[in-house]
Amino acid sequence: MKVIEDMVAWRKLRRDLDGSIGFVPTMGALHDGHASLMQQSVAANDVTVLSIYINPTQFNNPKDLANYPETLEADLAIAQDLGVDYVIVPRYADVYADGYRYQVTETKFSNELCGSNRPGHFTGVLTVVMKLINLVGPQRAYFGKKDYQQYVLVQDMCKAFLMDVEIIGCDIIRECDGLALSSRNKLLNECARCQASAFNSVLRKACSDERARAALIDLGVDVDYVETRDDRRFGAIVVDCGEKSVRLIDNVGLAG
Repeated sequence: MKVIEDMVAWRKLRRDLDGSIGFVPTMGALHDGHASLMQQSVAANDVTVLSIYINPTQFNNPKDLANYPETLEADLAIAQDLGVDYVIVPRYADVYADGYRYQVTETKFSNELCGSNRPGHFTGVLTVVMKLINLVGPQRAYFGKKDYQQYVLVQDMCKAFLMDVEIIGCDIIRECDGLALSSRNKLLNECARCQASAFNSVLRKACSDERARAALIDLGVDVDYVETRDDRRFGAIVVDCGEKSVRLIDNVGLAG
């Protein structure tokens, strides 16, 4: 596995790569959910590229950015064990040489659900994803369905801009109690982890969005939203971890 921090060197190397390329964009702090994406890419492509870049433009809360875990050494060990071929680790100047003057903005779905209380979040996500896909030039890119809204927006963006890449959504990987794996889970203290363990169960079992919201409030967490759309229930909560709070999202299919 090669780790590349110089994006000029990466572009030169990329021109010489043959065969199909699978791409897994991440912000690091890798867990088994990320591992499943890498495994699917390695199995389906000749070359797998992983990116690790904590993207500041998608954080509307500076504290959220400051608290985001950085575990590069451990991340690289995971990637190597899973058979990743290249890891690119760009810098802000590589990604935003324009100073973020040029942005990709979606005007409808990005303002709903997670976007309703996080202004600019999905603009930052879509902008960095387009840049990274252009940088890597993959045939396939892999996204987890825990961030289902993000997955849909990225897929639609690539169709809208005629980008020659297949966006593959991968199933959510969960803890044994149902909590969706997330890099943010590492920030939970014991009490918050206990509260979070009921999140998925409430979304699945509640007979209505209103009942789900009430049940989550009874657990002692702040509820950002609970909404059902097209037989899928989406939820976002904020749990108190003492000196900091942690925002968690999840979604469950309700059909059948």
